Amino acid sequence: MSKFKRYERYKDSGVEWIGEIPEHWGVIKLKYVTKLAYGDSLPTENREEEGEVDVFGSNGKVGTHNVANTLSPVIIVGRKGSYGKVTYSDKKCFAIDTTYYIDNRCTKSNIKWLYYSLMVLELDKNSQDTGVPGLSREYAYNKYVPVPTVNEQVAIANFLDQKTAEIDGLIADKEKLIELLQEKRQAVITEAVTKGLNPNVRLKDSEIEWIGEIPEHWSIIKMKYLLSSKKYSIKAGPFGSQLKNDDMVSGDIKVYNQKTVLDNDFKSGDYYIENCKYEELRAFEVFSGDLLVTTRGTIGKTAIVPKDAEKGILHPCLIKITLNPDKVLNDYVNVIFNNTKIVTNQIMLESNATTIDVIYTDTLKNLVLPIPPLEEQKSIIDFVDAKIGEIDGLISSINNQIQKLKEYRQSLISEAVTGKIDVRIFENKDEVIYSEQDSSPCRELTHVAE
Repeated sequence: MSKFKRYERYKDSGVEWIGEIPEHWGVIKLKYVTKLAYGDSLPTENREEEGEVDVFGSNGKVGTHNVANTLSPVIIVGRKGSYGKVTYSDKKCFAIDTTYYIDNRCTKSNIKWLYYSLMVLELDKNSQDTGVPGLSREYAYNKYVPVPTVNEQVAIANFLDQKTAEIDGLIADKEKLIELLQEKRQAVITEAVTKGLNPNVRLKDSEIEWIGEIPEHWSIIKMKYLLSSKKYSIKAGPFGSQLKNDDMVSGDIKVYNQKTVLDNDFKSGDYYIENCKYEELRAFEVFSGDLLVTTRGTIGKTAIVPKDAEKGILHPCLIKITLNPDKVLNDYVNVIFNNTKIVTNQIMLESNATTIDVIYTDTLKNLVLPIPPLEEQKSIIDFVDAKIGEIDGLISSINNQIQKLKEYRQSLISEAVTGKIDVRIFENKDEVIYSEQDSSPCRELTHVAE
């Protein structure tokens, strides 16, 4: 923050997290600054889907309606669920009953300044309600707020509007770059597993529209012909009636679930069953080298069971596949499932749907995959691993930059609303937003809390 000017004189605020404030500022409890008004009940079925009024819940916009219960502008504060989250709208809206709201009926302060001030109060750090997390008004009202003059509030709001917009623009650009890198990642890998690594290879028509041409010496093979001859080479997890949540609270046998696969983490997780239950479900045991496939929610993602995985069984949301190592490598199929759309495109086309909630063993058996010779599979795996490492390294670096920008954004807001920087002489639309009038920041504030 060194590039920004500081005020000439400071005093101790008496509040540890605030620290020093400009000498002419005040520090008062939030209840003397604003009222937190309760939102109103509005069940989903009563909302107007084509309405022009945004409906806000504790985590942001949740729909539309044709009637507002706030003025504009308005601050929405999460009361239940995502409690303490602060959202701003420059249009009137409908705040539902999981929220509080603040508009010009609730405060004499500048609404946008108050929005930024609430962002540094950490209202999400404490919950008084048991069961459902919640923000009590009493807790919020007793938080201290550094209060500048009304004109300074306007200056701070305008300064932060411009600076946060600049930062948000940089973040958006970097997020777009990540999207482009992810698209490139998928395109490079798809090219490798459908065309191979030799750009001069002779091609033939795969007769599969969404695969296109493949190298002349490759084959298009259904998954069921790539399976091991062992019993249960493809096996869906047990029915929910066979394995209930109450069964998975303790024991020595692990239950591998969807999160195991999505995180590719076979060590964490706390679903276990007793040996007696395992004896009932032995057919669902997983072994080193098995390919586990997610079947619900995020479908068609895979992970390979490692050699050091502890003894365990399938969760109902998974299917296990045991491949024939003389025909195809686990890592090769794993790459196709996780890094291309070859599998998901087939599932969507076969079902004539744009989204799929669940997949079954018959679906997986009839998937077709482009299969090169084993040695070529190994070369492709090595190439893909290198490319994934290279692109993921770039993505990780950009994500670190985004995190630093977000931290800087939050720090800038904190510095401005606590007076660590002087933004009074800030030009916006060729006007200087500050005057020496109204030098008493707390003069017009009254006890507005109920």
